[in-house]
Amino acid sequence: LHPNLVGRAAFGRHSIRRVVHLRGGAAGAKMETGVAPPSDPSGDTIFGKIIRGEIPCDKVYEDEQCLAFRDISPVAPTHMLVIPKTKISQLSLASKELGDSPATKELLGHLMLVAAQLGREHCPDGCRYVINDGKEGCQSVYHLHVHVIGSKQLGWPPGV
Repeated sequence: LHPNLVGRAAFGRHSIRRVVHLRGGAAGAKMETGVAPPSDPSGDTIFGKIIRGEIPCDKVYEDEQCLAFRDISPVAPTHMLVIPKTKISQLSLASKELGDSPATKELLGHLMLVAAQLGREHCPDGCRYVINDGKEGCQSVYHLHVHVIGSKQLGWPPGV
């Protein structure tokens, strides 16, 4: 693990470390930065272990295509992640990894619709949907995930 790793959450006998690389931001604020993608994008991630039930999560939604759970390091009162059960390392690589097919488009659309449903249910006054892609896009886990963040007034611009 990278030496700048911070944050830890315990779940029974499991301990999860959240990869958070910090850099100085505006007015000395700390901002999260991404990590380089793995050499093998098909490799396992913490999300794969959560999908298989090897690591527990605070599940808020599940169907045959995706799983949604609360983030272990929330940045707002509501912070959930929606992940596909089929591994996609990055949104920008979805067509390359799964093919540019109607099934791929249906899966990606399904993730957006589930995220929107959860946003409506958990953040009735509005929320933010975030997909980080690649190192400069602040991605730290290379398994596609949609952040649903809300239940408080969010600022703009986000993380610039």
